[in-house]
Amino acid sequence: METKYFSLDQADNSKTVKILQVVFGILCVAIAIFWLVFNLRSIKANGTSWITIIFLLVFGFYQVYSGMGKSARFIEISSDKIRIRKINILPPVIIQVPQIQKIEIYPFNLNIILKSEKKIIVRFGATYHDTNEKIKDEILIFAEQNSINSEIMIENI
Repeated sequence: METKYFSLDQADNSKTVKILQVVFGILCVAIAIFWLVFNLRSIKANGTSWITIIFLLVFGFYQVYSGMGKSARFIEISSDKIRIRKINILPPVIIQVPQIQKIEIYPFNLNIILKSEKKIIVRFGATYHDTNEKIKDEILIFAEQNSINSEIMIENI
């Protein structure tokens, strides 16, 4: 089975948007450093300036991180594992086949129950229904090929 990659983000950013994110992030970090260096005496007296500098630094680093494509949320399915990044600032979770006890597929989420009784929940958006269906189909194929118990669940509202 070849590796299948599915984005969980709302939209893929173009190259122009990614470049602008990196430039804007560098600009935010530069402004924070400028304020830190040239206004050091006034910063000591005013605590809100520290909050502003910390915010600009964190936001700037996140923009650079995001612009470089490191914060993409995804699910990647290969023959022997599933890689999932649900939260864009955390590293992806790698789930090997022997760890999986059961997979439950709901209309708008996916529950992977591990043998350690831990449950990994992946929530799908309601906007991109076609992508959600492709992910569900690939998960069912993955479960069938690896003899994992999978169940399609129906939610009653």
